[in-house]
Amino acid sequence: MSVAEIANAAGVFPNQVTYYFGSKDSLLVHAAFLGLLHDARRVERIGRQAPDAATFRRNIARAVLAMPSLPSVARALAAAISKPELAPVVDRHLQLLFRQSERFASRLIDGRGWRARRPLDVETRTFWSTALGAVLLVRAGAHGTVADLDLAGALTIHDDPEPG
Repeated sequence: MSVAEIANAAGVFPNQVTYYFGSKDSLLVHAAFLGLLHDARRVERIGRQAPDAATFRRNIARAVLAMPSLPSVARALAAAISKPELAPVVDRHLQLLFRQSERFASRLIDGRGWRARRPLDVETRTFWSTALGAVLLVRAGAHGTVADLDLAGALTIHDDPEPG
């Protein structure tokens, strides 16, 4: 689909698309991450319903791997690899995702008396890097599926006392 076709479908002029987004590829990156951020908000609701930390980890992992936006984000990440001019766009969206997730985790942990065994910024980056990496591998043709991944194990949020 061309920029002109995208603009026509949106009811705008092609130069408005390029003015606000720079290029069709940049628009696709923005759209993919917007979907991811919306999906992440829905996943937060699932996380808030968990009665304990183990259920939280399991439910969050399952919900994230089923998010409909992940394949689009995997394509956006792949596009950024081949088009370095997209890297700043991807980075801005990833930073927003990480901050949103860190705020969510902080509120949940503080509100429930839970804790993470590593700093929350590392917790959220590790979790999302694992989830996105799994999707990239599967989309690139790696043997297996995202179901073969213990994404819940990437989270260190617990409600039990610190070990030993």
